[in-house]
Amino acid sequence: MPQTKPMIEIVNVVASASVDQKMDLNEITKKFPDVEYHPDQFPGLVFRLRTPKTATLIFTSGKMVCTGSKSEEIARKAVKTVVQKLRKGGVKVKKDAEVTIQNIVSSINLGGKVHLEKAARTLPRSMYEPEQFPGLIHRMLDPKTVILVFSSGKLVCTGAKNEQDVYRSVNHLHALLEEKELMVYD
Repeated sequence: MPQTKPMIEIVNVVASASVDQKMDLNEITKKFPDVEYHPDQFPGLVFRLRTPKTATLIFTSGKMVCTGSKSEEIARKAVKTVVQKLRKGGVKVKKDAEVTIQNIVSSINLGGKVHLEKAARTLPRSMYEPEQFPGLIHRMLDPKTVILVFSSGKLVCTGAKNEQDVYRSVNHLHALLEEKELMVYD
């Protein structure tokens, strides 16, 4: 019998964005001494925000990648804040950034143990090689996500493009584990 609903926590949202213009990263570095820019090591500049606590990579192409936020909304807000700060600091940014969510990573606790050996034999598109990795890798088709399942009942879900997909895939997998009697509750 299911005793708990899965506890789901979004731990990282990766969003890409573009302001559709070339950016002078050296100019940004001069105006914002806190940014990290080491072009010999990496072509992007790192613009960190304290609130929301995120890191946004900015490239000369005007493309950006924001990581570290805990929701889609916060990711969008972070990119908007970076663009506002650039403008305030005297960097001409003509357009607002178009933001696309690329990946949502979440951590889940099912509140019970999972029989990984049995699950590997029962669940389609699942791989379990304990000598290589302690978790079962389950590839879901709809929504298209990858869920790492550990015997402790802890999961990591990655690949979702929106928060609803995280909940859909986790709840679907949880129902499947229940139905196939692959879970044990203390």
